[in-house]
Amino acid sequence: QVQLVESGGGLVQSGGSLRLSCAASGSRFSMDVMGWYRQAPGLQRELVGTISTGGDTNYADSVKGRFTISRGSAKNTVYLQMNSLKPDDTAVYYCNAHGTRVVNVEGASIEYDYWGQGTQVTVFS
Repeated sequence: QVQLVESGGGLVQSGGSLRLSCAASGSRFSMDVMGWYRQAPGLQRELVGTISTGGDTNYADSVKGRFTISRGSAKNTVYLQMNSLKPDDTAVYYCNAHGTRVVNVEGASIEYDYWGQGTQVTVFS
């Protein structure tokens, strides 16, 4: 059973920084894509950023230049460095891992999509 566990959330003043961590356990394989999403009260969950095994990154426009996503040296770990935080960044941040895995010699594959339980980030002005 694959589990994603986030840590690092908290309360920070506007302009401050936080670093979120996520570790996936229970998989022998490297996750194709890992990333972060967030959901503020009353809003839909939205993309923050993703990173592939090759290091390709993708960010929401709202966080470009302020947030940096990276993968750790340990397999299936991902970090989100958040700088210049704003009150609008307040949300529950979720770690995600998804991709496709070949399951037999015939080349059949399955898609996977795992989520963490979320960690609260609150930015006050």
